[in-house]
Amino acid sequence: MKNRFLKNELALNRYSKIGRIIVLTGARQTGKTTLVKNLCNDYQYISIEDPVIGEQLKGLTAKQWSELYPKAILDEVQKAPVFIESIKSVYDQYDEPRYILLGSSQILLLRKIRESLAGRCLILDMFPLTLPEILTQNFDSEIELSYFQNLLVDGNILSDVSILLYGNHPTRIKTFNDFLLYGGLPALHGDIQDDVERQLWLKNYVRTYLERDIRDLADIRNLEAFSKILRLLAVNSGQLMNYSRLAAETGVSSKTAQRFVEYMNISYQTLTLQSWSRNHKKRLTKSPKIHFLDPGVMRAVSQKKDPLNGNEFESAVIAEIYKQAKMVNADLRFYHLRTADGRELDLLIESEKGYIAVEVKQTKSVRSVDGRHLRDIDLILDKPVLHKLILSNDYRITKFDDNITAISACQFLT
Repeated sequence: MKNRFLKNELALNRYSKIGRIIVLTGARQTGKTTLVKNLCNDYQYISIEDPVIGEQLKGLTAKQWSELYPKAILDEVQKAPVFIESIKSVYDQYDEPRYILLGSSQILLLRKIRESLAGRCLILDMFPLTLPEILTQNFDSEIELSYFQNLLVDGNILSDVSILLYGNHPTRIKTFNDFLLYGGLPALHGDIQDDVERQLWLKNYVRTYLERDIRDLADIRNLEAFSKILRLLAVNSGQLMNYSRLAAETGVSSKTAQRFVEYMNISYQTLTLQSWSRNHKKRLTKSPKIHFLDPGVMRAVSQKKDPLNGNEFESAVIAEIYKQAKMVNADLRFYHLRTADGRELDLLIESEKGYIAVEVKQTKSVRSVDGRHLRDIDLILDKPVLHKLILSNDYRITKFDDNITAISACQFLT
């Protein structure tokens, strides 16, 4: 088992006043149950999916809950929202009981948690493994922050030394390349090491979770259309989203296409990157970009076995940046930028102090021209640009004019 950033946050809050009810959500197979069982072994585990136990639990009073299950983990609770009301009742009547609710979709939050447990619970999101987590050896290994995470914490570029001079660079490069092919779902970095088995596991994941669970949770009746949209999203990951075109290609209305995409977002499968558009003096494209949160799932959906193309590489890098920022609780907002005259930025990260502007290039040899959209970007934005970065497969660290730094995506994210 790999160590997880959320372990420390759970450990700090499982016995705190604000941690009497902890809601841990994330896609299936991201390791929620494993993490909580290992960390909170004094909590009783209850699977809502067990039909016999589930039916019997529905009849318990708040008093019975407090006596029989003073500390419990309720798994897949979104499938039986009635339990949320039970937990709320226990919380309101008794001071000692503690509960951890696990769910595989933010639909859980949208429908019941925000209505019933507002102000009563601590909500945590769990994503597939980040690269620093994949690099740990076991549950107790220390997680070393990535170059990017250190940048968020310290605010400065840390080193001008190439990753090739690091003693462990072969491990870091192999881990990064494996991540691009198979993503960060924990099962693929544990017992399953064979490439064919990894591909088969991901294929089954798409069938069982994306095509069944999301359909059921979202009450999607047109499975064929949803499957088509799913594949189109994967094929077009890293590109501008056009709901009208998506609808036309799948035979549904634009509104339905938009709803399908929203369910992919709230089920932790995709990230919709909105366009930055605060400068009214510039004509800016307002279409969002779609990114799959896991490159392995993206490849499995599109049934692709070839290496990633440029847009897919961009998606993998940006999604990992997003996940890593979430794991250090950075207060950031994420955008892409595209002007009517053709200038575009793959990623714009906004903090209170300013922006980090990022271009992602798949090239193994970065040139000055690759940073052309970063130059003078300060003239468009409404806050200072703290860093201008080109992330690529070039293992050199290169400084260009206008304070542009080129660094390998591998080094930046490991």
